[in-house]
Amino acid sequence: MSTPTLERFEDEPERASAPRHSIFERLYTGTGGFEIVGKRRMYYALTAAFLLISLLSIAVRGFTLGIDFAGGSRIKLPAGDHVSTQSVEDVYSDTFGHAPVSVQKVGAGSSATIQVRSDTLDAQQTAQLQNALFDKFQPKDSSGTVSRNAISIAEISETWGSQITRQALIALVVFVVLTMIYIAIRFERDMSIAAVASLFFNLIVTAGVYSLVGFEVTPAAVIGLLTILGYVLYDNVVVFDKVEENTRGVLHLTKRTYAEQANLAANQTLMRSINTTVIGILPIIGMLVIAVWLLGVGTLKDLALVQLVGMVVGAYSSIFFAVPVLVSIKERFGPVAAHTKKVLARRSGAASARARAEAERRVTAATGRRDAEESGRDRYESAAPRPGARPSGKRHKRRP
Repeated sequence: MSTPTLERFEDEPERASAPRHSIFERLYTGTGGFEIVGKRRMYYALTAAFLLISLLSIAVRGFTLGIDFAGGSRIKLPAGDHVSTQSVEDVYSDTFGHAPVSVQKVGAGSSATIQVRSDTLDAQQTAQLQNALFDKFQPKDSSGTVSRNAISIAEISETWGSQITRQALIALVVFVVLTMIYIAIRFERDMSIAAVASLFFNLIVTAGVYSLVGFEVTPAAVIGLLTILGYVLYDNVVVFDKVEENTRGVLHLTKRTYAEQANLAANQTLMRSINTTVIGILPIIGMLVIAVWLLGVGTLKDLALVQLVGMVVGAYSSIFFAVPVLVSIKERFGPVAAHTKKVLARRSGAASARARAEAERRVTAATGRRDAEESGRDRYESAAPRPGARPSGKRHKRRP
């Protein structure tokens, strides 16, 4: 059931005399009256589009699991002036006849290294690759001596990767369950359902963006995901606290509906959510720029991306998804649905009464004008002499 967000009848004189403010002033003061709950179908469609794209990406593209999850071999060698990611990849391809999983440069300056991730190599393949890289680049160790030991190769078994994956999934499930329990205790049932729906929406969309971009899923990414789920929970608590404050006692009044009060709460917390998100993503952008582009730290790239996407999506879901879902649940059944019908019926009666009063006023005004015209015409006709009548009244005699 859709309800208007602003009152149309009782507040018309107040709204007509109220000063006009710019959209930024109304956004800052929380009095913008932006249609969030009233346009919930549009936001539901937008949310469904985000979910569909994310789920399709996860199903078709999947995730690029890091070596900590999938297992394999990690080869490191110093990145000198004549060593580049392309040249290292060429040496690997010439040695084994296929390309490695990934090659990236990590760090900057004299501490920069080239990291190669490949499938698990046996002892013979490890020695073969190490010899090929040494013959091509002649790397130097920390003392500045050309040495084969400057090339390090580490093996991570699939068993270790499966254990890490299982532990990460357990941590994620435990966090979500504890969050749901807290929300169920902190809020009423309908708010808990809306908050959990917002939580899962944020989780799926963030994972979908990670799948679309193709970044490796590392333990740092999982840590970042748990962090932004905590941020989403905080944002939902702030918004629902305001909704709870605005809707307290609304069922005993007939001036506003629950949806209108919830929409007012969303407007009042909108600027706060924007400020919190902007302040939160500024250091994350700094992490992406400094740590990734300048220092080349790949693990920070994974952490920064998941937090950046999660915070933006979380700000959207707490305002434009969680609040409309709460109102939709409330208006389905129960006292809120009955109260909404009562308020709308009262407004409909007020509108009819106003229309009847306006019609009667117009009829009265028209009738008054017609009576006045007829009365004036009667007075004029009574004052005029009849045809053929002799003059009456005093006549002045002419003096001789």
